[in-house]
Amino acid sequence: MVQSASAVTPERYAQGLTYEQYIAGIKVNQDRFQENYEGTKLSAEQVARYKALMARPNGPAKVLVLGEDWCPDVYRGMPVMAKIAEATGLELRIFPRDENLDIMNEFLKDGEFQSIPTVVFYTNDQRYITHWIERAGKANEEMPIMRQLYAGRTREEAADD
Repeated sequence: MVQSASAVTPERYAQGLTYEQYIAGIKVNQDRFQENYEGTKLSAEQVARYKALMARPNGPAKVLVLGEDWCPDVYRGMPVMAKIAEATGLELRIFPRDENLDIMNEFLKDGEFQSIPTVVFYTNDQRYITHWIERAGKANEEMPIMRQLYAGRTREEAADD
């Protein structure tokens, strides 16, 4: 649950890393971040939809991402968010989770887990809009199916469970 007094003030947000700064400083999986960044393609229609959402009163203008370079969900998801931000003008700032536990503790999964990536959206004047944790809801729904696929079962067999 988001606390009423956030650790993410406008000044703190401004101290976050750009995607380029984050990538330059990571220790592992730089190739995976790069591969996912280069593999992310946005259509003109997708970009237009994001920009229309951003143009709404109190629409998203800023996004904060908490992550660590060793996490597969982070090196899959953060490059996508970076591409969206780049294509739309959404301001992106990245905070390493382990160095920013006060921020992480505002967005614990189920009130107790420091799950990453955590992606938080704000208005231009730094008002909280929403956040998501780890991966999209649809991906969470399909995780049991994916685990069974990796265990050698077909998608249809896994879906029948």
